[in-house]
Amino acid sequence: MVEVTIDSIRVSLMSQHRVVILEDIDSDRYLPIWIGPCEADNITVELQGVEVSRPLTHDLLKSVISEMGAEITRIVVTDLRNDIFYANIMISLNGNELAIDARPSDAIALAVRARVPIYVEDAVMSRAAVTPDEDLESETPTPGDDDELSIFKDFVDTLDLDDLDE
Repeated sequence: MVEVTIDSIRVSLMSQHRVVILEDIDSDRYLPIWIGPCEADNITVELQGVEVSRPLTHDLLKSVISEMGAEITRIVVTDLRNDIFYANIMISLNGNELAIDARPSDAIALAVRARVPIYVEDAVMSRAAVTPDEDLESETPTPGDDDELSIFKDFVDTLDLDDLDE
C-alpha cells in the first residue's frame, strides 16, 4: 500500500465536479479522484478548520463510531473498476478490524476528521497515478528561443505597419 496525503482539491472548469489530488508521500506521483461539490466542501471545511454551527454528516459518522467504542484506524482506496474508485474505512472494534465499504470522497472526509492516514492499494496507484512531466519545463520556449519564436517573427515581418497612422 502507498500512503498519500491530500495535495489539493480543484474545481473543474467544465462541470460542477471537483477533483481531490492525493500525493504519494514517498514519490512524485499523484492520484486524481473526481468527487462531488458537497463532498469537496466537507473535506475543505475540515482541512481549513472552519467552525460549523451543527455537525456535518461526516462529523456525525465520526461521533457515532466513537460513541460505539470503535476507532477509525485508516482509509484505503482499494480498487478502480470501470472508472469508479472504491474505498474502505478501516475500523477497530473490540480487537477486531472491520472494513466498511465507502466512496473515496466520504472516506477521505472522515479521514481528515479522525486524523488518520490515507492509503491507496499499489495496483490502483500503478493504474491511475500521474507523474508530472519533468521535461515539460525544458520544452517550454524561452524568450529569444529562435526555433520556437521564428514563426511569429516571420508573421510580424510580413505585416504592413506603414498605414497604422491613417
